[in-house]
Amino acid sequence: MTATQGNLASLSRFIFRAPRWYASLTFALVIAAVTGVAAFDSRFVLEDAWQGVFFVGIPTVVASVATPYVDRYFGGGLTHNRSSLLALFCELVVIAFLIGAGVVAVLTSLSQEFVLDTLLVALASIFALRLLVVVAVSRHPLPVAAVPASVQTVTAAALLGIYSGATSVMLDNPTLRRMLSRPEQAPSALHDVALLDFGLLAFMCGLYALATWVYLTVLDHPWRSSMGVSMLDFLGGFLGHIAEGSRELEDFFEKLGEDAIVPVTVLSVRRPGGEEKARFVLPMIHPGPMGEIGGGNLPERVALEADGLAFPPHATAGHDFNLVTEREVDDILSAAETAYQRLEYSTDATQSVRVEEGSATLTGQAFGSNAFLATTFSPECADDVDYAVGLSAAAEARTDEVDEVMLADAHNCNDGLEGEDLGHVVPGSQRSFDMIYGAGRVGELLAEADRGSLRCGVAWDETPWEPLDGIGPLGIRVAVFEVAGQTTAYVLIDGNNMEPGLREDVVDGVDAVDRMEVLTTDTHVVNTVEAENQVGDAIPHEELIALIDQLTEQAVADLEPVEAGMESETAEVTVFGNDRTETLASTANAVVSLGGALAAAFIAGVLAISGLVFFLTGG
Repeated sequence: MTATQGNLASLSRFIFRAPRWYASLTFALVIAAVTGVAAFDSRFVLEDAWQGVFFVGIPTVVASVATPYVDRYFGGGLTHNRSSLLALFCELVVIAFLIGAGVVAVLTSLSQEFVLDTLLVALASIFALRLLVVVAVSRHPLPVAAVPASVQTVTAAALLGIYSGATSVMLDNPTLRRMLSRPEQAPSALHDVALLDFGLLAFMCGLYALATWVYLTVLDHPWRSSMGVSMLDFLGGFLGHIAEGSRELEDFFEKLGEDAIVPVTVLSVRRPGGEEKARFVLPMIHPGPMGEIGGGNLPERVALEADGLAFPPHATAGHDFNLVTEREVDDILSAAETAYQRLEYSTDATQSVRVEEGSATLTGQAFGSNAFLATTFSPECADDVDYAVGLSAAAEARTDEVDEVMLADAHNCNDGLEGEDLGHVVPGSQRSFDMIYGAGRVGELLAEADRGSLRCGVAWDETPWEPLDGIGPLGIRVAVFEVAGQTTAYVLIDGNNMEPGLREDVVDGVDAVDRMEVLTTDTHVVNTVEAENQVGDAIPHEELIALIDQLTEQAVADLEPVEAGMESETAEVTVFGNDRTETLASTANAVVSLGGALAAAFIAGVLAISGLVFFLTGG
């Protein structure tokens, strides 16, 4: 992962799940009642609370319920959960405006008109905010999006007109006047609202809509010029993903994707009777980009397909090889099943060997005429290994005695997302040559290594930890292989990289085997919490080491004669593609940086114009 990709990954800190619509509405009404008690001054507290619910909460309820229907009438996709959350947020914006205006009015002795003018600005502001969200989510043209976006503002304005008495001048019919003009039932604070104020509100809504259009046009230009896609596609998909876990973001990624052919390698270990004991599956893709989008949850999908205990280690591939949609995982699993069906098993295996080449450490073991290799740069920090580097290293490991190679990136030492170099192992770097030369030496050693009958034991614990703690649903899995009296343990943790030094602490803290390597799956399920949620960051190291020690002892106790086979198959999938990830990351980071400053400038500008309009009209 490069620095720009790391910045993009840090957007995961915004990820949350939208509450159910009734939860949002309940909270909105409670806040409205509290606001009523604070803002109104009637004889009874309950009456104040009711007025707050009526004048503040009713527009929120109407907007929450009506907006999805209006939006879908025009072909949009705004859900009730998102609509309720948006309405609640807009209510909070209005309340914040009013509280701020009230404090200023008290400190400066400004009149009630200042607070009412601020209310009009708040209503125009939430219209602009809702317009931005509706355009992003439903991709309506701006004039069409303005209809569902205006529901909350129009409802609030209608209540103001009816209960302030401002509408009475337009109503000649006494019956209509009784129904649509009720100033006697409203708090005295609303009596200062005049018909001119609604004209000012309409003007400001038009002004804010224009500012929203210019804002979106300016931010959209870099996306269209560099990638030929709209920023609104990304924004709408991202909003859908963070709020409800929808797959809309995958539609955006699919537009950027490129076709790729990737190897999928399967190492199966079974008992002599044919019952599978363990299955290692290594597709040459990256399990990203975030959460369960694309291949983010690939490790768990692989585990569900295996008959034995599944071990899905991280491949030598970076974010360019993220799958664009979760549907692509089906092609990976299909290729793995094809390879599994072609397996030829052998009871013959070698003892494990370990090579240190420069900053790279490689551990390898042959099963029949095939080999499993794991590479790490720990205790130095590193992140993903480039696809081309991994293919080159695997090819270098092949010898006359080693046909097929499963090369896993242990992915077990990283120091986060700080700095320009995040440890990506790219072609031409010293690390890439360390890894390639080291793989060649492992291949040579395996060709000469002692061979014997293979025994295997496995153990697994879901662990008490969750994605919030950096551990995914597969927990911790241990496979121990015994050949000619030597025991080698491969520990697979369902997480995304590890804290520096933790790998060494684990290896030194477990005495039940002769050799051990610790790997992570690089699952991105844990990154729906935050981008830097590595194994060991949130959980006590001593507890993790104790659990791994316990599982290793269980795996040793489970040792029994087995046979193993390895086979590869290729899958045609759509991935992010060369340079597209970097372009996306660079563009997104630039827009995020520019967007905040530009939004501040636009807000300052429209507020200044609004203040000028109120001054000129005597509002």
